[in-house]
Amino acid sequence: MRIYLKIAVYLVLAIGLSFAKAGSYEDFFAAIKRDNPEAITDLLKRGFDPNSLDPAGRHGLFIAVQEGSLKAAEALIAWPKTNVEWRSPKDESPLMIAAFRGHTDIVRKLIARDAHVNKTGWAPLHYAATGGHVEIIAILLEEHAFIDAESPNKSTPLMMAAMYGSPESVRLLLKEGADPMMRNELGMSAVDFAQRGNRKDAADLIAGAIRSRQPRGRW
Repeated sequence: MRIYLKIAVYLVLAIGLSFAKAGSYEDFFAAIKRDNPEAITDLLKRGFDPNSLDPAGRHGLFIAVQEGSLKAAEALIAWPKTNVEWRSPKDESPLMIAAFRGHTDIVRKLIARDAHVNKTGWAPLHYAATGGHVEIIAILLEEHAFIDAESPNKSTPLMMAAMYGSPESVRLLLKEGADPMMRNELGMSAVDFAQRGNRKDAADLIAGAIRSRQPRGRW
């Protein structure tokens, strides 16, 4: 009889723990959606895994940055067990998303946690340049981001800034030494990107940088 009672107690405890974990799982992702850092930290202190994935296979920190739940993102970044270098199936990191969306403080905090500034393929600098976020571009370059990083089709941050970013982002990249002569696998240069995006201001800046590289003849 005692053995059966022990088994029954164990089963009750196991079922209780299962329900508690299930509840914590739902509460964790709900807290991210609500941008509630206190609830997140409380769950983490109780042992919840910060690297749990939601039903769609997304990391909590990635969701927070992607959806603009910045207080939730800060709480997760501050938690030492959070994997800040989780990658999505598209090989996107939280730092890349923060760079694209212009979340400057989050970018700084992720870098302080040793998030990778450089990576193969698309890099954070591509994303910052695409968003035209000058301050983030400057931060990444200060952290030794490779200015002429090549995407899988060899497009550079300057090309992305030329087509999608701001004139200021193009100007900064050129000032910091981005190569305006590079071409991607389709044979397109940064000037071609600017023209395709109907960005005359960017095209003029890049053309001027190319002219400045030409040797001047003597008369």
